[in-house]
Amino acid sequence: MEPSTIREGYLVKKGTVLNSWKVMWVVLADDGIEFYKKKTDSNPKGMIPLNGATLTSPCQDFNKRTFVFKLSTTKKQDHFFQATHLEERELWVKDIKRAITCLQGGKRFARKSTRKSIRLPESVNLSELYILMKDQDSGIKEMKVEKDKKLFSHCFTGNTVIDWLISQGKVRNRAEGVMLATGLLNEGFLQPAGEISKTAAEGGAESVLLDQHDALYYFADSGFYCEGYSSDEDVIVKEEFRGAIVKQGCLLKQGHRRKNWKVRKFILRDDPAYIHYYDPAKGEDDPLGSIPLRGCVVTAVDYVPDAKRHDVEGNLFEIITSDEVHYYLQAATSEERNEWIKVVQVVAKSGK
Repeated sequence: MEPSTIREGYLVKKGTVLNSWKVMWVVLADDGIEFYKKKTDSNPKGMIPLNGATLTSPCQDFNKRTFVFKLSTTKKQDHFFQATHLEERELWVKDIKRAITCLQGGKRFARKSTRKSIRLPESVNLSELYILMKDQDSGIKEMKVEKDKKLFSHCFTGNTVIDWLISQGKVRNRAEGVMLATGLLNEGFLQPAGEISKTAAEGGAESVLLDQHDALYYFADSGFYCEGYSSDEDVIVKEEFRGAIVKQGCLLKQGHRRKNWKVRKFILRDDPAYIHYYDPAKGEDDPLGSIPLRGCVVTAVDYVPDAKRHDVEGNLFEIITSDEVHYYLQAATSEERNEWIKVVQVVAKSGK
């Protein structure tokens, strides 16, 4: 039987010869991973067998790169992949681990039920817990805090984390809550925001989350910022970067000058309403550009002017800014295109 496709999408992959990082279209099947230079290519650049492979996540081999995972084959070859954000990495890791387990057991791939026992800290799936914590309705509420002549935005206190874990039945007492929250901190799901929490996180071999009202933390991929701070870690950011992240991921974008198409990482923020786009292989220090969304129009399109049909076709959409600048983008699937259009429409109306 032909191997069935489990997951596919854009990931940044480290080269095995030149050690450079490049965006690849990656396809996970039940027996291996294939990666392509472009989504439209018929022949892969390479294939990684999953039989006997081991997965390492999170991978801490690269200090300046986050959301990296490592796949090691039986031939002692290491392959490094980088996702655009935390949830994306966890979805890839979960499916790859399941595929490896199924191969070892001689079974066809089938996703396990996500229902887990989480009464004890040892049995908690941290990535699933993190998603619950970020839920806008039932999760931890982000807030603005003024402390030591600094304004922290999109953050929360350590004791709020413990209160939430207890109220949701994830732990039985505050001691278990600290243990579980410390696990979230060590895995990078939570980050320390102020001097007290940073000191505790850097005080020993293992970070510790403080169950205190004056210890501040934030979600790893939130819109956290701090005014009045001058350290290297918390610089004052521009106004347009202060919004909370609504959606992020890779899309194909048409250039304005050469009209060529390249994969870019897009981050959509809500207040102020902006999309910033980056080279996904180089990180997020310097965006390549930004799209102001306030008052924009976003629609699905069937084709793009000045684009060759064989270069790009399907799942296209267009953003027209209030200044009448046109941006043409392509999603990997029709579902993803619909999601982007929906969130852009909402932010364009509600964002500032």
